[in-house]
Amino acid sequence: MRQSRIITLLTDFGNQDAYVGIMKGVIAGINPAAHIIDLCHSIPPQDVFIGAYLLSTSYKYFPTGTIHVAVVDPGVGSKRDIVCVEIRNCLFLVPDNGILSFIVQEENPKRIVQVTNSKYFLPVLSHTFHGRDLFASVAAHLSLGVQPLQLGDATGQLAQLDLPEPFHTKAGQLKGQIIYIDRFGNLITNITREHLAQYISNYTQYRAPRSGIKSKEQGDRNQTPDTLENTSKNEIPTQDNTIKTILGRKKILGLKKTYTDVKQGEPLLLLGSAGFLEISVNQGNAKKYFKVDRGNHIIVTLVSS
Repeated sequence: MRQSRIITLLTDFGNQDAYVGIMKGVIAGINPAAHIIDLCHSIPPQDVFIGAYLLSTSYKYFPTGTIHVAVVDPGVGSKRDIVCVEIRNCLFLVPDNGILSFIVQEENPKRIVQVTNSKYFLPVLSHTFHGRDLFASVAAHLSLGVQPLQLGDATGQLAQLDLPEPFHTKAGQLKGQIIYIDRFGNLITNITREHLAQYISNYTQYRAPRSGIKSKEQGDRNQTPDTLENTSKNEIPTQDNTIKTILGRKKILGLKKTYTDVKQGEPLLLLGSAGFLEISVNQGNAKKYFKVDRGNHIIVTLVSS
């Protein structure tokens, strides 16, 4: 009996051509019971960074044993490796070009295997469509129970992208940048909840001795810019205007919980579903509103009383 195992597909192939459908046909020909889920096929052509970001925000929501196939492969046909990587009880079949960079920042791979065993490829391997001849075929065999070490030899190396990191400025601000813009025009930054919580913690540790603030053990107080040391890792103030965000020449006060916390057409800052700070416009397009693009910097600071 064929195994019904989930295979996700993420590519930059788009939907204009038949490439994605052909990959599915190859998988179905080897394992008709495989359950194929289209994760995304609208990655900008050859944009490994965006592929890496979207893959990292998606994989945790799939069951144990899922096989994630990501083909954003500007080096197709070259000497770049193809790897099968086991992370969090699922498998990733990817070109070794940094597309797992976001994921391996958080998760240590259990095993990395170079895929070299042509037994699991299609009989004729083209130089330009490894998605069909290699990735789809190998994924289908994995879904039938082939083990990663049957595909080739284990290795300990993965290529890494140079991921931009937010940093604290000399002026005591947190500086990040826009790394992704979704179809609604929402601006997703590289500042995470953890980055923001750490920034708040650093800020208050610096300010407390100068402002005469009592320690947390001396009693709870109302939340103000001078008492943010009471904010834990999972408690970031969203009910006041203690956080100020600067994007270009425009400013946003406060951190909101949802888009409708501001009037229609107004901008806001919130923590998006993937855990990154996001700049949006209620029922609008933040990219057009701010006239920015990927790579533009944002500055987060705390309002002094």
